[in-house]
Amino acid sequence: MKIVKLNDVPTSEINMDGVKNLVKQIPIGSMDGSPHFSFRVFTIGKDGHTPYHSHPYEHLNYIISGKGAIKKSDNEEIAIETGYFSLILADEMHQYVNKSNEPLVVICAVPKEKE
Repeated sequence: MKIVKLNDVPTSEINMDGVKNLVKQIPIGSMDGSPHFSFRVFTIGKDGHTPYHSHPYEHLNYIISGKGAIKKSDNEEIAIETGYFSLILADEMHQYVNKSNEPLVVICAVPKEKE
């Protein structure tokens, strides 16, 4: 069993093409012996975003706090805010975008092999 408070989990800044103002934490993952899933928490700062991308596995998301959008295509975004869930299917293009002055904080559950 593992019980951890998010504030006690180390952060790492994500520096890669297509990313702006993004920090990652892994409160529960493969390093904890999780048999199937990893929970990652992404904090997207003001004017920040994840890359516009897809991958060959689904992931489940929950918006802990903030307001933003999920970009589905060049001309389609869906508004999200605290309390929203999302399912991103395998190979579905997506990007999380912060649309406020406050951080957008998102839990992202993925297969542990894709941590």
